[in-house]
Amino acid sequence: MGMVRRACGEGVVAGAVGVAVMTLGEKLEQRLTGRPDSFVPAQVLLRLVGQPDRDATRSLNLLMHFGQGIMLGTLRGVMANGGLRGPWASAMFTAVRLTNDQTLENATGVGAPPWTWPRKELAIDLVHKAVYGFTTGFVADALAARHGHGPGGQHARMAPGRRSDVGPLPSSCVDL
Repeated sequence: MGMVRRACGEGVVAGAVGVAVMTLGEKLEQRLTGRPDSFVPAQVLLRLVGQPDRDATRSLNLLMHFGQGIMLGTLRGVMANGGLRGPWASAMFTAVRLTNDQTLENATGVGAPPWTWPRKELAIDLVHKAVYGFTTGFVADALAARHGHGPGGQHARMAPGRRSDVGPLPSSCVDL
């Protein structure tokens, strides 16, 4: 099986774990703060499928919430299998998760840019998305490590740092 196909499968697992941990954290935070459930994910889904006037339901909310987390996990799986691992890679991935949410919410007219949000809501969202990003990364990295360093990791082992005198790995070393 090619690296990308395997990586996507591992990313699905990592994304599912990440979104489950994020959801548990959200529910705990809501119990402590009294913050109500957000139905933004369901509203975005309804707009994306052309039914913006239906009521957002808990099941649609969970479908979009878990669907996004699982689907984006595939990217983190590809990152990890390519050699992008560890806290830096998880921070990069967290930014992707935030960007995905904000792009969908703003493009559908369901949300507003985060810099317009109340600071407390913004901080809560950033923490939850970081939990998702780093949990997904931890799982993806662990799964990918079973297969070695990945092409990027192999390249980095040739000479540390970004160097113009180190060419790409031979294509025979890369199993896409």
